[in-house]
Amino acid sequence: MRLVGMLGDLPQRFADAGFDLCLVGGPVRDLMLGRPVNDFDLTTNARPDDIERVMKPWASAMWDVGREFGTIGGRRGDVTVEITTYRSEHYDAQSRKPQVDFGDSLEGDLRRRDFTVNAMAVRLTTLEFVDPFGRQADLDAQVLRTPGTAGDSFTDDPLRMMRAARFCSQLGFLVTPDVREAMIEHVERIDIVSAERVRDELCKLLLSPDPRWGLELLVVTGLAQRVLPEVPALALEIDEHHRHKDVYEHSLTVLEQAIELEHTHEPTSQPDLVLRLAALLHDIGKPRTRKFEAGGGVSFHHHEVVGARMARKRMQALRFSNDEIDAVCLLIELHLRFHGYGSGDWTDSAVRRYVRDAGEQLVRLHKLTRADCTTRNQRKAAQLRATYDNLEERIAELREQEELDAIRPDLDGAQIMEILGLSPGPTVGKAYKFLLELRLDKGPLSAEEAKTALLQWWSQQS
Repeated sequence: MRLVGMLGDLPQRFADAGFDLCLVGGPVRDLMLGRPVNDFDLTTNARPDDIERVMKPWASAMWDVGREFGTIGGRRGDVTVEITTYRSEHYDAQSRKPQVDFGDSLEGDLRRRDFTVNAMAVRLTTLEFVDPFGRQADLDAQVLRTPGTAGDSFTDDPLRMMRAARFCSQLGFLVTPDVREAMIEHVERIDIVSAERVRDELCKLLLSPDPRWGLELLVVTGLAQRVLPEVPALALEIDEHHRHKDVYEHSLTVLEQAIELEHTHEPTSQPDLVLRLAALLHDIGKPRTRKFEAGGGVSFHHHEVVGARMARKRMQALRFSNDEIDAVCLLIELHLRFHGYGSGDWTDSAVRRYVRDAGEQLVRLHKLTRADCTTRNQRKAAQLRATYDNLEERIAELREQEELDAIRPDLDGAQIMEILGLSPGPTVGKAYKFLLELRLDKGPLSAEEAKTALLQWWSQQS
């Protein structure tokens, strides 16, 4: 086993000291599924002081920030491990933080884990496979089941409900009926989990190969209503073009298409959390802006502006970083901008403004706008793709002619004050803004042309 080789003589050191050392949880599951294994989840019957003593000659660096929970960490070269004493846990009904008791058996440690597919182990000294619940069958059947009763498991640690949805998306597994029913019954328990932990699970779900599976589980169990209520609310709204059963389905389709564009549309990227969040949330303003028009039509005027405000509030509640919030909200606010130019006959001025407004999010905006085309009309879809192809070509052409990504006026603030005889103040800012708008409309001007335009503007101000 390659992973054992990466650990060198660490397993033998534990064996020589009279202790077990076992690989457990996700790494064992992923090995059996043929998935890449990027970390070591190790457990032992040794107590923290013994772990530290045995590991010290092996490791080049060690840390014990998890000692209270029985965990000692260490690093040797490129290999990082965290080794935890066998545990049994007791939970307070008002908290998901366990009261940890150290255990003496591997089977007892595995029993406390979230799902049976994560409750298998390999004893590293003998490479013995340990499956006390006989749940390799669950792995083969691709189902998620809890080692004990699902209700007790989710009552003890409600974050496991979010993990169930995440594993559905990461692994392509389904939850068993009793797990689904327990999630519905205990859904309110998620309220005791910190926003940061919920956010982290949601991010892992969204960055998985197929987020739809997990998102649909969150919606049908009611979890989404408590952690991301703007998404299930979309299911109540009829798309104005009647292309989908509801905006909820449309949003999931846009998310799937954005994921496809990550690796098919240049420049390609790794899984992109900002793009995926923007795709999922881009239409959340529709429920609040829905208006029934004469003749049976439905409109959602300014839903992009309302949706950006809603996304900011929700992401702040989930403790996303300011940079992530700003990027997602800008994309939501701009996702209809492309359609505002009608037939696609873009002027140079329109192209400059599009690039200026998108800023660093231009590449993501390209992909989000393309993903937002979900029409089943192949002719219309081809026309939209061609129009956007044309826009990207126009952007490339203008970039070759002028500095498109950092558009500035042709005169700076010092030159403006010298020409107009002004001191620093609001008027200089107004003059600067005038020249910036002129630059966007006309493209680069010579210093003399910009000075003439500035003086003409100044005479009108006087």
